[in-house]
Amino acid sequence: MSNGPRILIVRLTAIGDVMHGLPVLNALRDRFPQAELAWIVEGGAAHLLEGHPALDRLIAVPRRWLKSFRAVRRARRELREFAPQVAIDLQGLTKSALAAWLSGAPRRIGFGCKKGREASRLLNTELVRSTSAHIIDCNLELLRPLGIEKPPVRFDLAESERDRQACSRILAALGLAGQPFALINVGAGWPSKLWRMDRYAEVARHLLQNRQVSSAVVWAGPEERAAAAEVVAAADGAARMAPDTSLRDLAALCRRASLFVGSDTGPLHLAAAVGTPCVGLYGPMPAARNGPYGPQHVAIQKATFEGTSRQRRAAPRTLMDAISAGDVCQACDAALDRGS
Repeated sequence: MSNGPRILIVRLTAIGDVMHGLPVLNALRDRFPQAELAWIVEGGAAHLLEGHPALDRLIAVPRRWLKSFRAVRRARRELREFAPQVAIDLQGLTKSALAAWLSGAPRRIGFGCKKGREASRLLNTELVRSTSAHIIDCNLELLRPLGIEKPPVRFDLAESERDRQACSRILAALGLAGQPFALINVGAGWPSKLWRMDRYAEVARHLLQNRQVSSAVVWAGPEERAAAAEVVAAADGAARMAPDTSLRDLAALCRRASLFVGSDTGPLHLAAAVGTPCVGLYGPMPAARNGPYGPQHVAIQKATFEGTSRQRRAAPRTLMDAISAGDVCQACDAALDRGS
């Protein structure tokens, strides 16, 4: 058994937000080398945390677990078995604060500002008012009660031999092994974050004609697959259709890509976490808060929107349409030049 503190991280969803929580995990490991660190997470994001060098225990729960008495009981049992002394609620919702409370941790640290939503400020015992612009820096501010100030930002996602082999097979099938390539992600969690497929195709043509970089179009689910096929068809041979990939396959592809292009969604933040130069397209959410983190990336936002999360989901398409293909081509050139 470790002599260090037992600390639980609570960030249940989603993929991009879990990526934004990884610097907290690494900062805790740096500050408390002997600590036992656990993370409770929902759904597919758990696969990305498997094997992380800073993580001792992964508590994976199904989506909508709070609606199942059996799932709640199982989660509570695992949490109490870990018996954390401190829980850190990165999500700031009732469900995440409930997970921290179920763990039995006497110290439950969460947001005391507008990022602490619903009943989270009532359930957490120590509240921090974050003042940073970017969500990664806001998350790191939650470590102040533990004596951690302005730690370096690292992600340190693990890659297994299986991941490397799967990536090699995919690249060979696409005819991209040993070649520079870009990844284009057509999907987004909200319709208001989607960019037009003909413009992605124009970007792919630009990358091949001007930078000698072919593109692979990645997707998840039948709707995105149809959109990806539209991009490939309009790209005049500059883009290739990626196969169905797992999140870990995608992470491995991102590590080897020269560039990632996509809107504000999980795959973009996954690419940024493994160090791929990114061009992020932003409409309803502020790029200053959610943009890919680091100077090697470019975030494009031509119009802003104020409102609740529900209002942002239903924001007009004009926000994303304000970004032209020329804007993105120019940003791709800048990102590639920085990367080289």
